[in-house]
Amino acid sequence: MRAARYADTSPINYLLLIGHIDVLPKLFERVIVPDVVRDELAHPKAPAVVRNWIASPPDWVEIRKAQVEICDPALASLDAGEEAAITLAMELQADLLLMDDEEGVAAARGKGLEVTGTLGILVRAAQRRLLVLGDTVDRLKQTNFRFRQDIMDPYLTHPDDN
Repeated sequence: MRAARYADTSPINYLLLIGHIDVLPKLFERVIVPDVVRDELAHPKAPAVVRNWIASPPDWVEIRKAQVEICDPALASLDAGEEAAITLAMELQADLLLMDDEEGVAAARGKGLEVTGTLGILVRAAQRRLLVLGDTVDRLKQTNFRFRQDIMDPYLTHPDDN
């Protein structure tokens, strides 16, 4: 287990909404969140559980601002949180970036970053027996998170393995 991961808004948001934010420190020890992402999580339109959590983040969360501004055309079409997460991950030579947005994931991988999203986090947590994957995916489906079921089917067909 490596010491730090770098996160965009989406995985934190959805893990909070489904009641499994606690898997992050168990999987990764520490998560670094760009200040821009913190601001997105604190936005008045964010769910109350998300705003309340980021108002007083746990000790395993570190809020950081990128020290170097990277003017990269490959990142120009991304939202501010995704761009900040990728920029900070590149600056600090991240070993893993937590991000869901398809365009952001493609841009991050294009920069040589390893990326996993909410579903990947849930699979990792299930493999470590930190949650029951089928139940958790059912809870995720109750949010506005969207994914193709066939992505999860291989992990859900062998519940004893998860």
